[in-house]
Amino acid sequence: MQETDDEIAFTEEYREESTIHRYRAVRMWEQDASLFLENSALLPLAPLCRTDSPRELLSQVATVVATIADRETRQNTAAYTEILAGLRFEKDLIRQLLSEDVMQESVIYQDILQKGEERGEQKEAFRFLNRLLNRRFGEIDSSIIERVRVLSTEQLEVLGEEFLSFSDISDLVTWLENNTSS
Repeated sequence: MQETDDEIAFTEEYREESTIHRYRAVRMWEQDASLFLENSALLPLAPLCRTDSPRELLSQVATVVATIADRETRQNTAAYTEILAGLRFEKDLIRQLLSEDVMQESVIYQDILQKGEERGEQKEAFRFLNRLLNRRFGEIDSSIIERVRVLSTEQLEVLGEEFLSFSDISDLVTWLENNTSS
C-alpha cells in the first residue's frame, strides 16, 4: 500500500512446482484518486493514491467523508480512512483534516482503543508481578519469565493472588504447569 521499489510489489506471477498463478498487483501510489473518491466503499483507500498535492487529496477525502449521510457509515469510513492515511500522512495532519470526534464514535475506533487498553493492562499487570517475583525470589530464569509474560491479564491477577502462598520458585513453575497450556 505504501510506495516502494521492492520487487515484490511489481511481481505479477507466483510459481510453485506444478502451478502458476498470475495476478495484477494494484499499487495504490500509481492509482488515480478520482475512482476512489467517487465510491464510498473505496474512499478509505483514496489517501494512498497518486497525487501532486497529498494535503489537498486528504482534504478532498475528508470533505467526501463528511457528506456521507448515514452516521454509522460516516464514522466507520472515517476510522478506516484515518487508519490507512496513517501509512502516508502525519498524525497531526490527519486529525486536522479528518474530524477526530467522528472517528472516536466509530465501532472500529472503539475496538482498536479497547484492544490497546487491554494490552496496556496486561503489560502493567506483568510488570508489577515481575517486580514482586524478582523481589521475592531474586533473578528468575528467562524461560519462566517468558511463560509469565504471555499470560492474560486475568491469569496474571490470579497468579498475583496465588503468589502470596508460594514459598519458592518451584511453586511458580508448578502453578504455570497447572494453569497454562504451554
